[in-house]
Amino acid sequence: MKLFRSLAPLALAAALLAACGGGDPDVPGSGSPSGAPTTKGNFSALISFGDSLSDVGTYSPAPAQFNIAGGKFTTNSSTGTIWVENVATALGLLVTPAQVGFNGQSVSCPAAANPNPVIAKSCTAYGQGGSRVTDPNGVGHDPATGGGALTVPVATQIANHLASPAFGGRFADTDLVMVYAGSNDVFTQFGIFAAKAAQIQAQAGSGAITADQANAALFQAQTEAQLGMKQAAFELAALVKTQILAKGGKYVAVMTLSDIADTPFGNSAQVAPARGVLTDLSRIFNLWLRDQLTGAPVQIIDTFALFKDLTANATQLGFTNITLPACDGVKIAAATANNVTDGSSLFCGPASLRDTPPASATTWFFADSVHPTTGGHKAISDAFLAQLRAFGWI
Repeated sequence: MKLFRSLAPLALAAALLAACGGGDPDVPGSGSPSGAPTTKGNFSALISFGDSLSDVGTYSPAPAQFNIAGGKFTTNSSTGTIWVENVATALGLLVTPAQVGFNGQSVSCPAAANPNPVIAKSCTAYGQGGSRVTDPNGVGHDPATGGGALTVPVATQIANHLASPAFGGRFADTDLVMVYAGSNDVFTQFGIFAAKAAQIQAQAGSGAITADQANAALFQAQTEAQLGMKQAAFELAALVKTQILAKGGKYVAVMTLSDIADTPFGNSAQVAPARGVLTDLSRIFNLWLRDQLTGAPVQIIDTFALFKDLTANATQLGFTNITLPACDGVKIAAATANNVTDGSSLFCGPASLRDTPPASATTWFFADSVHPTTGGHKAISDAFLAQLRAFGWI
């Protein structure tokens, strides 16, 4: 991730990592949703909204320009599916991208041109890499030129679905709606915090401010980041209530965020001094999301707990590596003539896997610094399907 400058260890770290709660006097998230269906659904469509973790191929033109395998944020191959596709397949459904494009050019619902009506209406996977909850300028998007990643926010993803004549402006009782968003709001808020922290460190190191002043400034920077995540949680909950539930959504599952500190990015040397900040940003989002969905007829899938469980039981689940990215950034850089230097799994195919140690798309969990491999996505989809069964929906 190029977004974050290195944070050298500080004597201030204890005070920094102790900051939490975002200044709110109450404890959010003590309530629960209620009123969601408890019976099996007769599903005819899986509709997913979110970011790169749910992206089934929005940016497939990007790796194609280099004539390399890629297109999804995972270990791409002919069988390189992600959790959305796995869940759809388990339910006997088909999903394709709602939009495909890159650098400001895109096509909505490419599958619509197919004469097969089932395929033509399959473009219900709206997740896009880089997308935030409401801000169109997500990770990888260039607001100055409109280029780079499309990053259509979740708010617009939902609006696009409702505006499509193919779906009648409402959700159907036979739709399984899954909402998994907020990670890019974490990366954005953490990036802002990291920049402020680096500046505060420089001031403290030069003697321009005292240690007490630096601690106070760091606390304020972290609080502002947490408030940004609280706002994102409020926005996502409002979308679920006013744009999905109020418009016919019946079987609606909303995912919390996993602990991003548990990724290779979170464990990297540049992030290590502020790893606790990263964890708190996910927790704050999750607490306020649950708080705002209290009493709403949805089901919440707690991915924070699910990912912790996957990590704790990695060996039993067949994983041999949960710390290193399977994709080799050097190989990806060479294949793209150094146009891609961050090792993004969007550009990672079988030829881009590590040689030393030899990586596996099925037994290594992470494809790059934050995204799962094919095997990682299989474990996630298995966990999600188990949750859907527990809800009584399948």
